Amino acid sequence: MLRDITIGQHFPGDSVLHRCDPRLKLAATVGYIAALFAASNWLGLTLALGLLAVLYGIARIPYKMILKSLKPILPIVLFTSVLNLFFVTGQGETPLIHWWIFTVYPQGVRYAVTIAVRVMALIAGTSLLTYTTSPIVLTDALESILRPLARLHFPAHELAMMMTIALRFIPLLIEETEKIMNAQKARGAMLDTGSFPQRVKALVPVLVPLFISAFNRAAELATAMECRCYRGGEGRTRLKELRFTALDALCAVCIVAALAGIVSTRFFVRGLF
Repeated sequence: MLRDITIGQHFPGDSVLHRCDPRLKLAATVGYIAALFAASNWLGLTLALGLLAVLYGIARIPYKMILKSLKPILPIVLFTSVLNLFFVTGQGETPLIHWWIFTVYPQGVRYAVTIAVRVMALIAGTSLLTYTTSPIVLTDALESILRPLARLHFPAHELAMMMTIALRFIPLLIEETEKIMNAQKARGAMLDTGSFPQRVKALVPVLVPLFISAFNRAAELATAMECRCYRGGEGRTRLKELRFTALDALCAVCIVAALAGIVSTRFFVRGLF
């Protein structure tokens, strides 16, 4: 289960998406999220999923990575869908199922399926950003975007650094958790059996060393940064400066056109609800 969590992982490559300006990819990700929730009909959602499939194909990232990134959130998606399925009432619609206190309307089914598709597309779309962008480059992009706020004494560099370090720590903590769980199982800990309260109680011996390990890693990182004379973003230079090229401009035009097409379906095609 833990190996299926791919948030924060980076897959090096030489595709068009890998070589795009990270600031463009950040803006495109935000735009995709907005377009995804603006799409109120099946055509818009289909176009959004099609765009995502094309981008994954261009990045040459295996589609099985999408399934791995979605597997950990399936319980949340199912829980949200069930809530919408049973608690959304249809205006003047004939119930599909009526059992005890539960009534399922066609509108509830549409809501449940739409929410599930949107959440899964959201996770897959944001995962594509980290798949094709290294943490260092992502830090530079965030800092570049937030740089105008520095005039208002906003700590742009520090915030970008903290966000990137937190993102980078996700796979490290997952790996550390798996090691601790395997060590506990080797000592006879029953982590995969028993009732739900028993499993939660059995996780306590895992959480304590995990927190200790996380604090130790943070202290080691702080020491390493101090030893390298890190003093924040003021006067800091970069090995590779971010430049917006003709390829980025072409990609921006294509992405804007695709997102505009997704949003436009809201006005030309009848909505789902």
